Amino acid sequence: MARSIMIQGTGSNVGKSLVVAGLARAFVRRGLNVAPFKPQNMSNNAAVTPEGGEIGRAQALQARAARRAPHTDMNPVLLKPETDTGAQVIVHGKRRGTRSAGSFMRDKSGLLEAALESFHRLAADADLVLIEGAGSPAETNLRKGDIANMGFACAADVPVVLVGDIHRGGVIAQVVGTQAVLEQEDLDRIVGFAVNRFRGDLSLFDAGRDDIVERTGWPCLGVLPWFNDAWRLPAEDMMDIASHKGGACKVIVPQLERMANFDDLDPLSAEPGVSVEIVPPGRALPGDAALILIPGSKSTIGDLNFLRAQGWDIDILAHARRGGHVLGLCGGYQILGKTIDDPDGVDGRPGKVDGLGLLDVHTVMAGQKRVTLTEASMIEDDIPVSGYEIHMGRTEGADCDRAWLSIEGRDEGAVSRNGRVRGTYLHGLFSSDGFRARFLADLGHESDLLYEDGVEDVLDALADHLEQYLDLDLLLKLAQPVKS
Repeated sequence: MARSIMIQGTGSNVGKSLVVAGLARAFVRRGLNVAPFKPQNMSNNAAVTPEGGEIGRAQALQARAARRAPHTDMNPVLLKPETDTGAQVIVHGKRRGTRSAGSFMRDKSGLLEAALESFHRLAADADLVLIEGAGSPAETNLRKGDIANMGFACAADVPVVLVGDIHRGGVIAQVVGTQAVLEQEDLDRIVGFAVNRFRGDLSLFDAGRDDIVERTGWPCLGVLPWFNDAWRLPAEDMMDIASHKGGACKVIVPQLERMANFDDLDPLSAEPGVSVEIVPPGRALPGDAALILIPGSKSTIGDLNFLRAQGWDIDILAHARRGGHVLGLCGGYQILGKTIDDPDGVDGRPGKVDGLGLLDVHTVMAGQKRVTLTEASMIEDDIPVSGYEIHMGRTEGADCDRAWLSIEGRDEGAVSRNGRVRGTYLHGLFSSDGFRARFLADLGHESDLLYEDGVEDVLDALADHLEQYLDLDLLLKLAQPVKS
């Protein structure tokens, strides 16, 4: 019979996703069949499952840590923000529609049922289900109708371990304060706590740890030191992406407001000879880039307007005039074209706008959303490329006649006349070592990095880290059998 336990946090971005990934790998190495699960996620960094659905990128990484294929049951409800007050709702991997925040909070009909359905399917084929919460259970204004934290824990009758983040300060107040605001039904779910991201001598927090135990009555499962290689794993939240200084080959990435599927940057950041610089709003794009990479977007027209408001369009056009390389991925590909037409508002607000015009292509947002894992190859060198597609729209034009990728005999992407501006709908292509090496060679950089092997090494190192600093035997003992 499967057992389960839920990892909740005292706030967003306290390291829940990474802890669950490390636990998954640690318990798999102990011989258990582990399944990760997150009832509700909010992220524009989605992954594609083999059955053609969407889940949060963190759950795909956790599935990899558990050495099993990702599945839509691992994240049955995914919210993909399109505006400050609205998001696309994905249920069991498929787009259900777009909802305003207010509408979503008032009506979550069927979502808890969908989450429980997925949870029990996973449990039927697992020894241990590791559940990740979202945000914090201390957000009492969100408790009614909650399916992400205590609402799910109570409905599924699963125990909860609360994780606090000492790096941001006030971790004693985080944990003790969470206990202070929760109702008794929710408090009854919590079986222990852990502290994450400690820097320095662990013994210096012994008194703080003991104070939390005394005030809450909860056992401490451990204090986790900072895990230095966390940046080498795919990030889920835009808060987690950061510039990475490597070598002389500089890749510049404008930080779009609705940037999506930015895992494209991870293999480049891992390259010792490449520096990836994420440029925040309010700063000009540096003029010494080897490549400007325009990433994917959840709201292409909205992000094009945002890009122009920062003056980045001027910087990109100047870079191109100087003979610099430009690459647009998915929404970034659409931004590089001459026009983007979204008559029905399927990707945000309706409208038609001029793009940057660096590619002679035109995009119309229409048709069904394409969600698929993809095997492709470079047309010029026949180098294999593995990736995925998540996009709305159809892009056509003269520069598509110079397609640079082939997908099952279908031409994909576009290249400018001078060969220095490229676009494609294919995400994840830099994870393919041969392709990445060939692409970087055009920028004058050599690569011999085996990226996927590096990810596996980091997952094993993360599991070692948790084995050393968390009481995994106690955590497993605290997990409870899944009730049907």
